Amino acid sequence: MSNLSKLEFVALDISGKCYMSWVLDAEIHLNAMGLADTIKDKNEASNQDRAKAMIFLRHHLDEGLKMEYLTTKDPVILWNDLKDRYDHLKMVVLPQARYDWTHLRLQDFKSISEYNSAMFRIISQLKLCGDNITDHDMLEKTFTTFHASNMLLQQQYRETGFKKYSELISHLLIAEQHNGLLMKNHESRPTGSCPFPEVNETNFHQAKCGRGRGPSRGHGRGRGRNPNHGNNNAPKNPPRHQQ
Repeated sequence: MSNLSKLEFVALDISGKCYMSWVLDAEIHLNAMGLADTIKDKNEASNQDRAKAMIFLRHHLDEGLKMEYLTTKDPVILWNDLKDRYDHLKMVVLPQARYDWTHLRLQDFKSISEYNSAMFRIISQLKLCGDNITDHDMLEKTFTTFHASNMLLQQQYRETGFKKYSELISHLLIAEQHNGLLMKNHESRPTGSCPFPEVNETNFHQAKCGRGRGPSRGHGRGRGRNPNHGNNNAPKNPPRHQQ
């Protein structure tokens, strides 16, 4: 038996707003505990198992509901009473989920991740209400809601022949990441611009400022210079020694 001091999932409140997800969580946990039969009609579960299931279910009801079902001791009776009380909520959630599915469009989202999240949220609601959405439905919903400017890209993805929505969304996520990197590179250095390295720019200015500032060290000692340059007394053509 799990530690009842800690809730395994959100407790059901009197409004019943989380009833559908609560039912799913309760079924999964009861099945994991070997108590799934205790909430089935005409079950033959032992009294001990029924007691365990009842303790678990009551632990996941808020205080108001606990008081209302204080005298109920059989888990299947509690389960059916809650179903009669809140099952009509499907008729409230289902129309909204179908509306959201009809108007779901890839082109309305800023990122693939946001679209993917909305897709699974809507599908979960539809499935809880009994509507089944297949991979084919998800693929078609995505292909047919590409932005008009990406029609060529949409055709290329369609021709790839994806069978699972997860495969398509993985490719779209990777492509989005690559495009994001390209845009960051472009924004940091637009096409046609060539940043001048700071070190080279400094050297360039130093070299430019050094021109025309008089003779540098060792001026006049260079190769090919006349050693008598600047000596007015030196003869221009020194006489040759006579033999």
